Amino acid sequence: MDITNTDLTEYLENIEEKRKDDINTLLTMFEEEINLKPKLWGSIVGFGNLHYKYKTGRQGNMPIIGFANRKQALTLYLSYTISDNPLLDKLGKHKVSVSCLYINKLADVDLSVLRELIRTSIQETLSLDYERIE
Repeated sequence: MDITNTDLTEYLENIEEKRKDDINTLLTMFEEEINLKPKLWGSIVGFGNLHYKYKTGRQGNMPIIGFANRKQALTLYLSYTISDNPLLDKLGKHKVSVSCLYINKLADVDLSVLRELIRTSIQETLSLDYERIE
């Protein structure tokens, strides 16, 4: 995955009206927790840049955390153990996969719990053996 040259402002202007407030809230929340400016990684709004290398030899770059505006839900790319996080029990309406948290709209969740999930995901990801590029 690579950072694209797409302008973030232009990307945000093209988001459907019903999701703009949620996207702007996520932008603010992520920036406050990680203290980095967002960049577009394709259609993912990502923060930071890590280089990973698996034992298999596969390697690449990824953001520390990020989110995307998907048709079905807001998709938050957090940590590889997000599905095991006990805070999910307090979050509200959501779905998870290995490293993704899916939320239909922010009104469905407790924003203070979401903020704590973001914070702990940053800490967890930065504790792994990845090379931090920025």
